Amino acid sequence: MLARDQSVRTRYAPSPTGPQHIGGIRSALFGWLFARRHAGQFILRIEDTDQKRSVRGSVEQIVDSFDWLGLDIDEGPHMGGDFGPYVQSQRLDLYQRWANWLVDQGHAYRCFATPQELAEMRKAGRGYDRRYRDFPADRSAEQATQGLAHVIRFKMPLAGTTRGTDLIRGEVAFDNAQLQDAVLLKSDGFPTYHLAHIVDDHAMRISHITRAVEWLPSFPLHLQIWDAFGWEKPQFAHLPVLLNPNGKGKLSKRKQQFADSQGKSVPVLVHEFQSAGYLPEAVVNFLTNIGWNFGDDQEVFKREEAISRFDLQDVNPANSAYPIAKLDWLNSQWIQRSDADELARRLKPVLEAAGCEVNVALLQKVVPLLQVRLKSLNDVVRMAGFFFADWNDFSPPPADILIQRKQDEASTTAILRGALPLLEALEDFSPTAQQAAMTTYAASIGQKNGAVFGSLRAAVSGQKVSPPTFETMGIFGKAESLRRVKLAVAALEDARS
Repeated sequence: MLARDQSVRTRYAPSPTGPQHIGGIRSALFGWLFARRHAGQFILRIEDTDQKRSVRGSVEQIVDSFDWLGLDIDEGPHMGGDFGPYVQSQRLDLYQRWANWLVDQGHAYRCFATPQELAEMRKAGRGYDRRYRDFPADRSAEQATQGLAHVIRFKMPLAGTTRGTDLIRGEVAFDNAQLQDAVLLKSDGFPTYHLAHIVDDHAMRISHITRAVEWLPSFPLHLQIWDAFGWEKPQFAHLPVLLNPNGKGKLSKRKQQFADSQGKSVPVLVHEFQSAGYLPEAVVNFLTNIGWNFGDDQEVFKREEAISRFDLQDVNPANSAYPIAKLDWLNSQWIQRSDADELARRLKPVLEAAGCEVNVALLQKVVPLLQVRLKSLNDVVRMAGFFFADWNDFSPPPADILIQRKQDEASTTAILRGALPLLEALEDFSPTAQQAAMTTYAASIGQKNGAVFGSLRAAVSGQKVSPPTFETMGIFGKAESLRRVKLAVAALEDARS
């Protein structure tokens, strides 16, 4: 179902109020996927008519978020286009002209209600009582000319039903008697969302609007405004909202990440996903999976694969819990599927931010040991940061790290001391040769492999958790590995004396 000349144009129109919330990005993503599916255009438009809430630098943050996620924009305030300007505060004359046109055509009216009058209406427990709806047109124009403060309100039908079609929910109907005469233009000359987005969507030839289901109650007002203008309407898709991870309540537009009921950190802003070590491909995959299903029981897919199948009519209308635990799994899957050199490129700044001096050749050797173990890029510091510390400054770990389960200081010392000559005698110091020698050694002294392998891993890495023992020793090489084992033996002996 395509509108107008079959050309698809979708848009994302956020307010510049700070970092990008993941709920807004999910709405944008579905519009982006639909546009790409139909070889259309995706437009970024900034809705800054609420000047008090605008935050400096927000537009740059929005653009950076899309760049990081790999969602390309065809037109916008940072790049221009044929239908600009793409910032609403730069289009005020347009909104004022069309608001006054609605007044002249009898679809809207000037309302001179003072703040005190409006407060009294609210105090009486009712909304705006339409007291200026039938105010004589000549007196209205005269008072406006005199500079009397006023807003422009839309004349909503007082009876009947407004019907519309939503691509996700089908036909929806609303009782006009339950709706108020909404403000279209404020007394400061700035439009409300109700007017501005319709004027812009028409002027920018938007064919499909994807927005959160919270806007569904305003849908009849918007449909009536479109009809009052006599413009061909775009098609609408009111997307289900994201619920908290426990499924109770909407995922609020928090200013920062929060802890769920199990204490797990839940990111909600795009930059938090980035700093938490998630891959942009995993985040896009994750968001696409919420409310839409790829099919074929396939949960891991590239955005190009999603584009080939995506349709707004296939979006589930039910609200969905924010499945943050699934993101960790998806991220690990994307890490495992990454090209090793590309993964090394992404891990390098993470290590450097932790104070490591990264040798790229060394990192490329380490990556294959980590790729199946990382859930987050940030895990590299905990699991493999020791590779990038100054080897000359290495000190053996405490005895409680060296000593394995069911062992003590004496047995651990004996295990490591006995392993030294066997490892030193190896001409082939490959992981395979090391493991064969140490497996034979463990059996000869009546120990399980875990006791021998674990003690060596702790002695060489300095920590309980690290990449596999012999691959780690292979990267360090024979001389450095044996030096570290000897330091561990000496430390254990000092502790016993």
